[in-house]
Amino acid sequence: MHGTATLLQADPPPARERRVVGPPAGDRRPGHASLSTLGMLRRGVVTEALIRVEALHKEFRLGLLRKRVTAVRGVSFAVERGDIFGFLGPNGAGKTTTIKMLTGLIAPTGGSATIFGEPVPSPRAMRRVGFLPENPYIYPYLTPTEFVELCARLSGLSSGAARARARAVLEQVGILYAADRPVGRLSKGMLQRTGLAAALVADPELLILDEPMSGLDPVGRKEVRDLIVEERRRGRTIFFSTHILNDVETLCDRVTILSRGQVVVSGRLDELLNREVRRTDIVLLHASAELESSLTQADHAVRRSGERLVVEASGDAAVKSVLETALAAGAHVLEASPRHETLEDLFVREAIKRDA
Repeated sequence: MHGTATLLQADPPPARERRVVGPPAGDRRPGHASLSTLGMLRRGVVTEALIRVEALHKEFRLGLLRKRVTAVRGVSFAVERGDIFGFLGPNGAGKTTTIKMLTGLIAPTGGSATIFGEPVPSPRAMRRVGFLPENPYIYPYLTPTEFVELCARLSGLSSGAARARARAVLEQVGILYAADRPVGRLSKGMLQRTGLAAALVADPELLILDEPMSGLDPVGRKEVRDLIVEERRRGRTIFFSTHILNDVETLCDRVTILSRGQVVVSGRLDELLNREVRRTDIVLLHASAELESSLTQADHAVRRSGERLVVEASGDAAVKSVLETALAAGAHVLEASPRHETLEDLFVREAIKRDA
């Protein structure tokens, strides 16, 4: 897949425990891990980091004065076999730079990283990786079929196998209907699907996807989410970066959040988020101005939304008080929704506010 990764560059060319997961059924290509080599066995359970990053650092020299700009500062994390791993951060946080170092497209200034235990850059490890860059570049005169077949051939598939596999993955990502159109005539979303098909064509063990939902409409995003879940079910490990926090919270086992090139949060999502009820949002209809004033004076956060009044109450006693007051004033209670900490809350607190 190293040749595929090169073709897909943005610029034109000049520890969680889980049960052992092997390669997809029927795949016996050299380099795939066997069940006996997946890591340290313990009561039939294995923990293995397919990606391990230690104190990774990247510094660029820019302009005529060769000014030093540090993009990544001592980043460390691990991606374990079978996980869906979310790599998050604001624009400019260092996500794409880190991914480029992992895939061998740029060299790190310091630190170390391994994929399948091989120090990066490793063409041998990249044979087992499917890679989708943030802005895939595809020769505009090729069709999706031709490009994905080319990627399959570069990954070692025979001509016949490459052709069959290309059609299968183009159908899987929902672009088969445009498989014979020149890429130069495709939309951004269609181009993104073509790049995703190229990442899947060699049946990789590990998928590295940089902004895989970029340019997709809501239907396309859902299809990619479903595809990620399905690929994990088939035994693949998925590492992806994104700005769409709802997708991460729905999909991911673990996350790492970067801010200004540094890790600010890392761990299992279910351990990072506080699932205790933080507040209850009570939505009222036909709430009078007098009721709104009364609730405000009682130190509840109150906001109007059209004909609805939304009251934030913290604690069971406050919820009971708001409901009793509202009903006594003749308001109609539409809903009372408990609110937990979300990934967006964590992201804003740890990444956005740190940058402010």
